[in-house]
Amino acid sequence: MDIPDLPPDITFSRLPHTAEAIDFAFEAKRAAMGPHIMRRWAWDEEFQRDLHQRHFDEKPFYQIRRCETPVGTLSFQVAADHVRFGEFYIFPGFQGQGLGSAILRHCLALADCLGLPTRLEHLHWNPVRSLYLRHCFTDAGQSDIHIRMEREAVVSSAAGHPSPELAMSPLRQ
Repeated sequence: MDIPDLPPDITFSRLPHTAEAIDFAFEAKRAAMGPHIMRRWAWDEEFQRDLHQRHFDEKPFYQIRRCETPVGTLSFQVAADHVRFGEFYIFPGFQGQGLGSAILRHCLALADCLGLPTRLEHLHWNPVRSLYLRHCFTDAGQSDIHIRMEREAVVSSAAGHPSPELAMSPLRQ
C-alpha cells in the first residue's frame, strides 16, 4: 500500500522492518510525544521501545519527507470498514508551519475517496486534539489515557468521484 505524494514537495515512503527504520520511527515518536508523555510519567525507555515495536509490527509506518528531508512518521491502514490513522509524529523543528494540517487533509481526502470513516486516538492531554477537531473529528470513546475519535467520510463531487488511479490503487487492498 502506498500513500500518494502531496505536491509540491511531500512524499511518503513505507518503512521496512529493519532496525534502522524502527529506530527512525522511535526517534520521531520520542521527539514529538516525549514531552507529552513526560507531563504525566517519567520516560521509561524500555517500556516505550517495547510499545513502539509492537505498534510497528501491527501496522504500516511511513516516513514523511519534505524536499527529501525526513520530517516525521505516520501510519495509514485501510480496513474493510474504516481507515486507521496514527503514529503521526512530526519532528518539533517542522511543527507549527501547517505541515501537519496539510498531511492530515491529504490522508483524509484518501479516506474520502475510499468512502471510509477515519479513526484515531490521542492522549487526553495532547494538544493535537485541536488539530483533529478542526478537521471534523468527533469523540468516539475513551480510556483512562486515550480519547478515540472518528471522522465520517465526506462525499462531495470531488471525493465522490475518485481518480481512476486512486480507485484502482493498492490503498484499496
